Amino acid sequence: MPDTPQKKVVRVEQRAQAPGAHSSGDPGAGPAWTPTPEAKAKATRLRWIAWAAWIVAIGLEAFAIFWVLKQVPVIFWLLIVLIVATGALSVLGSLVWKQANRLDPASRQDAVRFFIQNQLGAIVAIIAFLPLIILIFMNKNMDGKQKAVAGGIGVVVLLIAAAFGISYDSPSQEQYAEETNIVQQLTGEDLVYWVKGGSVFHVCEAVPDVNKESADGQIYQGTVAAAHEAGKDRLTKRWQSEAVNYCGYSDEQVAAVEAAVSGEGPAVGDPATGADEPGSGEAGTGASRTEESGTEETGTEETGTEESATP
Repeated sequence: MPDTPQKKVVRVEQRAQAPGAHSSGDPGAGPAWTPTPEAKAKATRLRWIAWAAWIVAIGLEAFAIFWVLKQVPVIFWLLIVLIVATGALSVLGSLVWKQANRLDPASRQDAVRFFIQNQLGAIVAIIAFLPLIILIFMNKNMDGKQKAVAGGIGVVVLLIAAAFGISYDSPSQEQYAEETNIVQQLTGEDLVYWVKGGSVFHVCEAVPDVNKESADGQIYQGTVAAAHEAGKDRLTKRWQSEAVNYCGYSDEQVAAVEAAVSGEGPAVGDPATGADEPGSGEAGTGASRTEESGTEETGTEETGTEESATP
């Protein structure tokens, strides 16, 4: 493997799943993944902040509807200020709410709650703007030009606030449980690596994407939950090829992990089955074997969220 620049490795405080959490797909067995009490408490505080911002935003909307629009003539500049302020508070609430969801995600088992919890920012944005926009266009105390300007600004701000409120890749307890299970089965511990500015995390610090030049020249390591809290969306989709090509694991070990995670095989390291112990791969062996067979993965992901894995 070619030489890569030396980067400082920074340990991020772990926010692992609480004792007793599991990755079972059986909804009767309890939550698929549970945050630590510290992460749960932080998520609760963030949700209170988000609600406070949203309540003030809706309060400004009500003031605009029940006072400003009833003035003759309408105080136009105040109406525009209220529209912009409502949008800013709506976006602030959505960003804080999303961070809370990273710390304490909902379960996909409850589809209604999962949808509402993850799309609440967009729902609030619609509530905070749609009635106001409708009443602006219906207002008899403004001329056509004022309606067009105020209504147009309202529509634009609504679209911006809704865009920030929508969760495009919603985190879930099941996702966190699966990723944690993969990492623990492969490496023997809940420890992953990422860089500032990236959107995914990796199973070891030797992968090229982690060692390339980054915003602050540092590699961060921590639990799967800590990576999500840092803003990473998911485990890289190329974790299998990275484990073999750069992390020193064999194809057989990766296959065993995939089988164990899918429930089609025993847990890696199970003494009753003789499966390989996690983290027992010999560094470099997987990389040379894959390169000799000409199957090394060097392309970028189709989503465009990761840089090329080519050293």
